[in-house]
Amino acid sequence: MATLPSPRFLAFPFRIGTSGAATADRSQHVRQQIEQVLFTNPGERVFRAEFGAGVQALVFEPNDSALAAVTKKRLLSTLAEALAGEVDPRTLTVDVVSEEEKVFIVITYTLATLGHTERQQILLGTAGTPAGGAHG
Repeated sequence: MATLPSPRFLAFPFRIGTSGAATADRSQHVRQQIEQVLFTNPGERVFRAEFGAGVQALVFEPNDSALAAVTKKRLLSTLAEALAGEVDPRTLTVDVVSEEEKVFIVITYTLATLGHTERQQILLGTAGTPAGGAHG
C-alpha cells in the first residue's frame, strides 16, 4: 500500500529556487503564518486591514502587566482567526513576558490534522526586531 505524499505549502518569505517556488510542510507553514501575524502591522495589508499584530512596537511600550494582558488577548484572537482550520483553537495559548528591553512571546498549539503539539518562542530585542527565537 502506497503512502500519500504530505501536502506542501508555499514557503514564507516567498522565494524561487532552481526547482521552482520554495515549499514548506504543514508544521513549517503554521510557524510561518504565526510569524506573519506577529510581524505585520495592522493596516499594512491592503485587502485585510485587520490582519496583523505589529508586535515590534511592544519593545517601546511601558513594561507592565496590563500591557502583557492586553497583548495576550489581542494575539489570541488574531492568531485564532488566522490559524482557523490549521490549529485546534482549544489548544492555542499565548504567554507574553516583558523583561527590561525585551519581550518574550511563547505560543503553544496543536496542529488540527496531525494532533502534534508545537511551541514557538519569539524574542523581541531593543530594536523592535526579532532578536532570536526557538521553534520546537
